Amino acid sequence: MPRPRAGDVRGPLAVLFDCDGVLADSEGLVNRLVAEELTGRGWAMDGNEARRLFLGLALPEMIPIVEARTGALPPDWGAALGGRIARALLERVEPMPGAPEAVRAVVMAGLPAAVASNSSRAELAAKMARLGLGPCFGPRVFSFEDVPAPKPAPDLYRAAAAACGAPPGRCVVVEDSVVGVRAGVAAGCRVLGLAAETPAAALRAAGAEVFGSMRELPGLLGLAG
Repeated sequence: MPRPRAGDVRGPLAVLFDCDGVLADSEGLVNRLVAEELTGRGWAMDGNEARRLFLGLALPEMIPIVEARTGALPPDWGAALGGRIARALLERVEPMPGAPEAVRAVVMAGLPAAVASNSSRAELAAKMARLGLGPCFGPRVFSFEDVPAPKPAPDLYRAAAAACGAPPGRCVVVEDSVVGVRAGVAAGCRVLGLAAETPAAALRAAGAEVFGSMRELPGLLGLAG
């Protein structure tokens, strides 16, 4: 039986996962590709700077930041960059350590699971295919393109909770960015924050319960042992 949160005698009815930095060890690869693209457009940066500026943001939120530095982008810029990233992910991305085992522990415990990501549909499909986790989630995989507003709006996590047949207040969100934590909190979910790409203090300040490795997740949900 999943361990209830403090003050709640009921366990979670569903687990909602972010993808980049939670399921897929993709942040470094994606940030390098973004940095290469923007450097080629005259905004010199490396992957670390791209990470600092864009971690957790969906493409629609990135574009005005980029255009403020580079000028107007071509109409197909986002789609072209997304396609380049998707191809690289399909070839090279690896899972976060412990993530596949954590997802399968959730599913084997009978809890529905969903993915809610600020990635494009093409990027998200590439990651699911590469990681082999698609069967664990079925149709419950949501991109920012599937909802009215991306994170930090609550739309993605509300859609994921509905697909699992659970009220948001009975769902656990697993996130690694401040943007994502804010989305989960705004949706009314309990949020666990993986302190990998983002400092623990920043995740905690946004409203997350912080943990250090995906290997810990089954235990935090009361599924280990």
